[in-house]
Amino acid sequence: MYQRVLFMYVCLCNAVSDKTIRNAVRQHHIHSIRELKCIVPLGRDCGKCIRRVRELINEEIAQLPKIDKVA
Repeated sequence: MYQRVLFMYVCLCNAVSDKTIRNAVRQHHIHSIRELKCIVPLGRDCGKCIRRVRELINEEIAQLPKIDKVA
C-alpha cells in the first residue's frame, strides 16, 4: 500500500523539512536557532527560513512535558 507522508520544506536552499527540524529539536533538546544550525544546515544562504524555524522550535518546546522543581 502507498502511504502518503506530508511535510513542508522550510529551508528551500538546503531542502530541510519541518519534520527534520521538529525531530532535531526533540532528539537533541534544541532551544535556539544557533544550536539547531550545528545539527541541521539551514539559514546559511538566503535566511528566509529563520522566522519559520524559530516558530517550529517554540512549538516543539511548548509540547515538551513540564518538569516540576525537584528537591
